[in-house]
Amino acid sequence: MKLAIITIVRHSYHNDKYYGYAPYVREMNLWGKYADELLVLGPRQTNNAIDAIDTFYQHDAVRFFGVPNFNILTLWQALKAVFVVPFIFIRCCYVMSKADHIHLRCPGNISLIACFAQLLFPFKSKSTKYAGNWDPNSKQPWSYRLQQAILRNTFLTRHMKVLVYGEWPNETRNIYPFISATYTEAEKMPFVKRDYTNTLEFVFAGALVVGKRPLLTIKIIEALNAKGIVSKLHMFGDGPLMSELKAYVSERRLERQVVLYGNRDKEEVKKQLIQSHFNILPSKSEGWPKAVAEGMFFGCIPVATPVSCVSWMLREGARGILIEPDLEQAVSKIMNTLTHSNLDAMAKAAMDWSQQYTFDRLEADIKAVLEESF
Repeated sequence: MKLAIITIVRHSYHNDKYYGYAPYVREMNLWGKYADELLVLGPRQTNNAIDAIDTFYQHDAVRFFGVPNFNILTLWQALKAVFVVPFIFIRCCYVMSKADHIHLRCPGNISLIACFAQLLFPFKSKSTKYAGNWDPNSKQPWSYRLQQAILRNTFLTRHMKVLVYGEWPNETRNIYPFISATYTEAEKMPFVKRDYTNTLEFVFAGALVVGKRPLLTIKIIEALNAKGIVSKLHMFGDGPLMSELKAYVSERRLERQVVLYGNRDKEEVKKQLIQSHFNILPSKSEGWPKAVAEGMFFGCIPVATPVSCVSWMLREGARGILIEPDLEQAVSKIMNTLTHSNLDAMAKAAMDWSQQYTFDRLEADIKAVLEESF
């Protein structure tokens, strides 16, 4: 089988291997297990640089088709897009024509073009992994809405399985819930009750960017301590807000309450999750809230904002604490839960739900999609 992959992930080439963003490449390596050849279309990394978080495709037959990135945020970029878009469209059509199965990675500018290109191949086996927020009621860019509309339209888009995060009402028959996973069956652990009467350990794992609200996370921990709830935050991740967060921690003398680790490997984050009581992610928007699911896997009670499919994951608060992005409201909700809820039952419910979705199941689901038995 020749598998075409249309992606917005930037790629680099080194020692006969193609590299890209590790979480994406690791999943594509699962898809690649069931393909004889990978036809990858996407942009190249500037200067062919390989970032620390990149890894390579573990496949002996990878053909890469480079296309330029583009946007229409400025007049110059819009003029440039007039010439770039037709080239990308033709390139997409060529790659798709050579493939037995077409796999789109949405949303994004390149994938928007691919959504139109795939209309020309109604009889080919196709799938789309929509890695953004599928919530029909959420505020999203028009280009994302357009991609969703094309993919939902079963008259225009034929022979396509659209894999989305969460279950949504009143969807078309080609939309399927599809859950990513980090941990394997072998990594499952039995539920162990935590002691919630001493220091409460919180984990934040994610990019230190405005959308993840890391400063609000620190302020929540600071406020809990101020109200007599002894709490400590373990913050994993890096990003443009790191210096601002370090300055805030230093100015407020929160070194005993907040530890900023930067980027650490999966095993170190896993070790901390096993030891902690809560994982917290008060983000503005999510596709798949990976960090929430990872904490739940080990019995950490999630504390998260109700964006994307989070409310579904937490069963409207039965498997975790849903908070609003307001400091006083968030702290009040957490304190109320600490006082009035059965935390062990909540933690076990979170673990039981998350442990349904293992890396092993993900691989089996991917195989089923490619074999058209999903």
